[in-house]
Amino acid sequence: MPDGREAITVRVVTSLEDVDARAWDTCAGEDNPFVSYSFLSALEDSGSATGETGWACQHLIIEDGDGGYLGVAPIYVKSHSYGEYVFDWGWADAYERAGGQYFPKLLCGVPFTPVTGPRLMVAPNSVDHENDIRAALCAAMVQIADRLKLSSIHINFSTKPEWDLMGEMSFLLRQGQQFHWENNGYATFDDFLAGLSSRKRKNIRKERAKVTDIGLNIRALTGDEITEGHWDAFYKFYRNTSDRKWGSAYLNRRFFSMLGERCKDSVVLIYAEADGLPVAGALNLAGSDTLFGRNWGCAAQFKFLHFETCYYQAMDYAIAHGLKRVEAGAQGPHKIQRGYLPSATYSAHWIADKSFRDAVEQFLEEERQGVEYEMELIAKHSPFRKGDGG
Repeated sequence: MPDGREAITVRVVTSLEDVDARAWDTCAGEDNPFVSYSFLSALEDSGSATGETGWACQHLIIEDGDGGYLGVAPIYVKSHSYGEYVFDWGWADAYERAGGQYFPKLLCGVPFTPVTGPRLMVAPNSVDHENDIRAALCAAMVQIADRLKLSSIHINFSTKPEWDLMGEMSFLLRQGQQFHWENNGYATFDDFLAGLSSRKRKNIRKERAKVTDIGLNIRALTGDEITEGHWDAFYKFYRNTSDRKWGSAYLNRRFFSMLGERCKDSVVLIYAEADGLPVAGALNLAGSDTLFGRNWGCAAQFKFLHFETCYYQAMDYAIAHGLKRVEAGAQGPHKIQRGYLPSATYSAHWIADKSFRDAVEQFLEEERQGVEYEMELIAKHSPFRKGDGG
């Protein structure tokens, strides 16, 4: 490979410091900022995702005979299941009650980031052999799991083609759902509203008007517009939310400074002020055609401000910049009434213990049917008029 005869090397690296950043990004591509070297290294170098926090790096690199990168994958040995958003706590509990040891396990994905994107990443000059390279990355994960005596492998939020390939390789397939907004060529936010039923259109206008009446100054900040002062304020917002929901924050303050420095061309910070004082913020990253919503928080409660900063302002930004969609993060069926429709997400799993694997496989078959039924049911409550946007 690539010509079918050349030897390849599979290498495991325990730090991104040992990775050629440009070669990694060539494999990762430009569509999704979360698999970029800049984003992943900010997580690692800030201390947010390290062995000490339960994310021990085991990144995979496949090289040709000259040391050129053919494929890469972000891999971590996990001592817990926090920060993954594909929930397997029930699996861990069942396996350990039966006398097994579920942790540590192997995860292929992006820490603290429930965003679909490539996981088995292939260099553009190797696309003729991309399935072979992806299969080699999966086989290498199994070797790591065998060598380290890990209970399982979890590849979270993969693309659909990767998911299909992993199914052919006998990985167990899991399906979830999120809610995404599609920009159907809208020139303005009112163009989007025109496709909604009358009642839904009025509700959204009412929500936005309530926020306008408060008199907040809401801006979308990008690049060098974002200062350390903005990050100080946003970190407080983030901690308010994380402490309330989870009891602790996954990301530390240093991460946000590194994010602003290393990924400044991708960061879109929706920032709200009242009388010159910061009151709320929503962090997004922009890919080639998608705006990805990540974190939100506030210092004071204002009715409908969450919807405005996280959903409507994101839609405004996508329309203004010609982006095709907005992915507003995990969970939230309430998003559907605001134009965000259900979209499937994919993960794949390898279980070492055959008896446990059989039990998980049965569970996943039933779960997939339930998710598909739920998506169909939710879609029937689309706010769009028949034939418009849905």
